[in-house]
Amino acid sequence: MKRDSRLSGVLHLLLHMAEADGPVTSEALAGMMQTNPVVIRRILGGLRKEGLVQSEKGHGGGWRLARDLESVTLYDIHLALGAPGVLALGNRTESPGCLVEQAVNAAMSDAFEAAEALLLERFHSITLASLSRDFSRRRKRNASTCDQHRH
Repeated sequence: MKRDSRLSGVLHLLLHMAEADGPVTSEALAGMMQTNPVVIRRILGGLRKEGLVQSEKGHGGGWRLARDLESVTLYDIHLALGAPGVLALGNRTESPGCLVEQAVNAAMSDAFEAAEALLLERFHSITLASLSRDFSRRRKRNASTCDQHRH
């Protein structure tokens, strides 16, 4: 089953940007994420439209956060990514003719909706600042063995 890892990847990028002293180039971020700079620019371009990041051109330019870490939630980022579905599970068919499958779909759909609502509600309470604090704690505990740019 294929999982959508865009939210996780974007959080990773944003935390690297939060740790930087200034703008970070697409090339540097691509190296951290082991991907192509074009992919980074495409992702961050979408976040720029939502006011989460900004870019600076020219020498010394790059990407930086546009908002305070405490004011950005996982929900904000989820919306900026187009509010993709958060569950990989689904019904076998959406409009079944079989009464058994209709009963299964009804039960499963209710459970999916409740689980998604709970997860999205939790996204409202997780900020980039809380993730940054967790990263800082982990870095201090592992200072001798962890390089923040090696995964």
